[in-house]
Amino acid sequence: MRKKLIAANWKMFKTPNQTRDFFRDFLPLVKDHDRDEIVVCPTNLCIDAAVAAAKGSNVAIGAQNLHWEKEGAYTGEVNAAMLQAVGVTHVIIGHSERRQYFGETDDTVNLKLKSALEAGLIPIVCVGEVLEEREANLTDDVLRRQSLRAFHKVSAKKAASLVVAYEPVWAIGTGKTATPQMAADAHAIIRAEAAESFGKEFAENLRILYGGSVKPENAHALMSEAEIDGALVGGASLDPKSFTAIVKY
Repeated sequence: MRKKLIAANWKMFKTPNQTRDFFRDFLPLVKDHDRDEIVVCPTNLCIDAAVAAAKGSNVAIGAQNLHWEKEGAYTGEVNAAMLQAVGVTHVIIGHSERRQYFGETDDTVNLKLKSALEAGLIPIVCVGEVLEEREANLTDDVLRRQSLRAFHKVSAKKAASLVVAYEPVWAIGTGKTATPQMAADAHAIIRAEAAESFGKEFAENLRILYGGSVKPENAHALMSEAEIDGALVGGASLDPKSFTAIVKY
């Protein structure tokens, strides 16, 4: 059985004080929850507060992005070693908003994945189609391309900790959600590509999360699908009670 992973992507929300307040309220609600892995990914400025607040708990702290180089003249960027040094264990790579607004490509996703794995971080690689692609019946092609490019020249041994998140871009922050069946179908495509790249056994153990307007109301139906191994949660993860309801689906 693949252990489900429920990850919070806070995007550009919360100050360090608000982060501390969140963990003060959230941790008691999930303190005995060991069925699933729980990760919270705040902004870089709030990582320190989150790591301190979550210390000794069952909640891990992730980052929302990283640069692939070890160091250099890359103003505004942080690398894998810096994230590790402050207590980060997971990192989101290639979120659709990074692709849409900041020029992230399948190739930069691949470079970031290699860098994260090299450093021992657990990467959560995001893939997913936009509305025009779904309406043109291109979902399969898009998922195959994004997966294959992300996995390019990564060995199965190196990729052991890899997590993939399927996020249909048309469902992010729109209130629209892929039906559990649509999500399961997409996950099956991604798993097949992982089998091509890393082998059948690897693919069977690969955790694939669903993201895109995950809420307390739909979490149970989504998590009941055998192909769905957890969730990457945006807006609904900002409130301790709402995120707890998703964790406890």
